[in-house]
Amino acid sequence: METQASLESRIAALAETTEDEVRNVFATYGLPLVSTPARPRALRLQRLRVAGLRTGAVAPGSFDSTIRFNDGVTALVASNLRGKTSVLELVTWCLRGAPRELQTGVRHWLSFLDLDAVVAGQPLGFRLDLEDGEIVSALVLAGPNVDRLADTRLPIPKDGIVPLLRASRSASFTEQVQALMMDRLDLQPLVNSVKGTSTQTHGWPAYYGALYLPAGGDKVLLGDQSIAGLPGRLLQVFLDLPATAALARVKTAQDLRATEERSKWAAADTFAQSVREQREHAQTRLSEARARLTALSSAAGPKASLPELAARSVVLANGVADKQERWEELMAAHRQARTARQRDAKLLNDVSESAVARRLFHGLNPTACPRCDKDIEEERRQRERSAHACAVCDRPVEAGDDETPEDVITEAKERLAASGEAEKAARDALEEAEAALGKLTEELTSVQGQLRAAESAAQLPALVAAREDMLRWEGALSVLPEAALTAVRQESSTVKILKYGAKVLEEDSRTSGSTLFAALNQEITELGHRFGIVSLEAVEIDRAGRLKVIKDGTSQDWFSKQSAGERLRLRIAVVIALLRVGAAHGVSTHPGLVLIDSPKAEEVQDLDALTLLKELAAVAEENALQIVVTTADPVLAHEVLPEHSIVEATDGRPLW
Repeated sequence: METQASLESRIAALAETTEDEVRNVFATYGLPLVSTPARPRALRLQRLRVAGLRTGAVAPGSFDSTIRFNDGVTALVASNLRGKTSVLELVTWCLRGAPRELQTGVRHWLSFLDLDAVVAGQPLGFRLDLEDGEIVSALVLAGPNVDRLADTRLPIPKDGIVPLLRASRSASFTEQVQALMMDRLDLQPLVNSVKGTSTQTHGWPAYYGALYLPAGGDKVLLGDQSIAGLPGRLLQVFLDLPATAALARVKTAQDLRATEERSKWAAADTFAQSVREQREHAQTRLSEARARLTALSSAAGPKASLPELAARSVVLANGVADKQERWEELMAAHRQARTARQRDAKLLNDVSESAVARRLFHGLNPTACPRCDKDIEEERRQRERSAHACAVCDRPVEAGDDETPEDVITEAKERLAASGEAEKAARDALEEAEAALGKLTEELTSVQGQLRAAESAAQLPALVAAREDMLRWEGALSVLPEAALTAVRQESSTVKILKYGAKVLEEDSRTSGSTLFAALNQEITELGHRFGIVSLEAVEIDRAGRLKVIKDGTSQDWFSKQSAGERLRLRIAVVIALLRVGAAHGVSTHPGLVLIDSPKAEEVQDLDALTLLKELAAVAEENALQIVVTTADPVLAHEVLPEHSIVEATDGRPLW
């Protein structure tokens, strides 16, 4: 918890916010605030079985071959075009989820493909059934040990052999295997932003490029892709630098949010500029309309105050409209009050004449059906009074006792008096409104008469047009903001937190990595010497995965400028140096499996190839590595390696 609290507090201090806000932002983007050491990532091959039907001129017919891999170096020896590289691609198909460059013809030969491997301490069995070069059924089994897995292609739950995934097509197998390997090897997706508007995610295939080394002609130091800074990202992951994956995700989130804010600012600028231009245009047109109206009004003579008369006419017209609306409201209220008074008068008459009416008066006098809201017809009310049938349900109403008719009649009179007063008040208000409306109408008529008298027939259209223009542009200005100011360019708290979060994580990573990078440079230099680069004096590798090579004390150049053979040897040196430095400092780094295809073909002469293979064997034994290397030179393999470490095809036949 101390590391977490310290990280939060440092970010909060730089961003000038609270630790709770830092936690909220990181949680919103699914970003971790705790860096945990990676689990062990060891990956070891045990057995490859491949079966099918070969066509063509070389050894046609059915085949069912098994290749076993030893600890240390395993050499696959065969003539060119006899299946050496295909073995690496078949291993890749199982472990990576898809091969990199497996020939189409070879794919169509295959019926069954099995691989047994130990992934982070867990024995796994990959079982692929194929038709026409595609997967039709695939399983990945987990078992108690690799020997037991070798005996089956199906789950045996009672023996602890259970399926981890199933697939019925190639795409599904690829997706599931990549997710499985990321999980078992405790690897996080490598995420980067693309032009600040979207994200790009690199998963297991990017990591696998650091196991299956590209050819010497490739200029990428680590992995098989140079985009998005992947070599540097892989380097940092395999050195297990703190928060490497989290740092990339924080930077990506910051890029996306900052780009989003910049887009909003740009939109605000565009809007503000548009409003300013519209206001300037409207103001110009309003000034022109006012000047034109003034000129026309002056031409009509000094007594003809047209702008004042027009403005007064507009005010009076609006007032008349308001008074008319108010009069209509009061007229409706007066009618309603009169109807209520008439109803109360009728009710007084009814209760005065009928005991049943008096009885109903105290109970219910509805105007509509209480269920459907339909108005009660007058005919039903008449029947209620004459035939004593309820106006709502039509059932008979008994007269019953009528001991206090005076109280009912008195109450009915009081109601009538109240409704009479309400009617009088409504009538008074209506008469007052009528008087005000009449007065305002007379005044409007007078002003309009003056306006007509003041305007000559020739000037009238021009005056009306000028007045309309003025009103239109005044209206346009009224709806446009008076000052469309550019918004203050200030980063949001979220962007600040992400920015300073990236800064803190990067400082932590740089601090912890300084010792590791120094050790890495030393190991790469030593291994380069052992692999036959005699002029190598030093190397300098940076966090971006770039390697500066120093030869003969003065010559300095980048990795990409070296020869193909030197690039291959330096690439191998980097991978092995990662493992050695990781082991020395107690951090989980590279999985410890290296696949190398035909190093002698990459401008490595016989003597250099012999030196390289000897040192690979020695380094593999020293550091508990598993290296699978292919070669077409059986003499080279037998001179360096014991027989149990060589898988060799005989007499020009295929390796499998």
